[in-house]
Amino acid sequence: MNGTPAMRSILDLAVSGVQALQPYAPGKPLGELEREFGITQAVKLASNENPLGPSPRVRQALRGALDELGRYPDGNGFALKTALAAHVQVDAACITLGNGSSDVLELVARAFLSAQSSAVFSAHAFAMYPLITQAIGARSLVTPAHRGERGPRYGHDLAAMLEAIEVNTRLVIVANPNNPTGTWAPAGELRAFVERIPGDVIVVIDEAYFEYVEASDYPDTVAWIDAFPNLLVTRTFSKAYGLAGLRVGYGVSQPALAEVLNRVRQPFNVNSLAQAAAVAALQDTAHLSASVALNRRGLQQYEAGFKSLGLDFIPSAGNFISVDTGRDAGQVYTALLREGVIVRPVANYAMPGFLRISVGLPEENRRCLEALARVLGT
Repeated sequence: MNGTPAMRSILDLAVSGVQALQPYAPGKPLGELEREFGITQAVKLASNENPLGPSPRVRQALRGALDELGRYPDGNGFALKTALAAHVQVDAACITLGNGSSDVLELVARAFLSAQSSAVFSAHAFAMYPLITQAIGARSLVTPAHRGERGPRYGHDLAAMLEAIEVNTRLVIVANPNNPTGTWAPAGELRAFVERIPGDVIVVIDEAYFEYVEASDYPDTVAWIDAFPNLLVTRTFSKAYGLAGLRVGYGVSQPALAEVLNRVRQPFNVNSLAQAAAVAALQDTAHLSASVALNRRGLQQYEAGFKSLGLDFIPSAGNFISVDTGRDAGQVYTALLREGVIVRPVANYAMPGFLRISVGLPEENRRCLEALARVLGT
């Protein structure tokens, strides 16, 4: 019609933060690789999954929950909250359930960030932090990581993060251990950092890989909750518990903070199968111990393999390890795909020469190292 403004694109109609957003890119699925390259028996070492999968108790619990799929899940997650409260020794009112711990991260961003505020996190930290900040329209204050002089290479520089806090900062996120670097902050340093965070700033300690860390001075920050009303600790069942496909995580905080998060939480964000599986996973301590022991041996296997190939790597406390290929890691990644091995290039983390490789079963790790040697010509 005459006089009608030109039709804008759908993207133009989106809020400004979303317009500039690049979606999170998950690891390449096995099926896609096998279809694309005509490969069979490929191995996926790209998404930090537990190669043992869920425990026998979890499988049994899932079978028992199938008959209730016609009904909505418990929107409050009573059984899971009760089990988690006993597990981490807090009141159930301190627990916030999420569709993976990334869901809890989004809840805290939605509850406390706005276009007039900012969030602080480190360079080389989990890609979801800038994504959730940008989507809301808040500013990301990204601090340089350690270079190795005062702390672990690529690790969070907590002093720099403190200095970056501005008057409008409402959120600070620390990944401990961090993905994709595997670095972590010890108890004394991290506690001193939290103590210096202003009371009007929410501090999140993202502990997605908590169960894998075996260092004696690694902190259990849930024990700090009583002392800090502005502290939120996030954890997940996707990694050490082997429930990545079910998407269930949780946050621990004082009840007042949990109540705010529940105001923006979707009422049925954790499905009934995920809730039943998570309760069962907490009970199967033998499976968790086996997963941690397998991971320890896998990290040792990779470290020895990288040393024999003359490759530098970042010592990791997670269930993955990042290795410096000494060249464009994207090309190495593509060559490894043709070998039937899926890993993760991390150029989007400002680490263009690195590949992040998940710990798999021993034979999968060996296959990855052998393929890497062939691709690099070593």
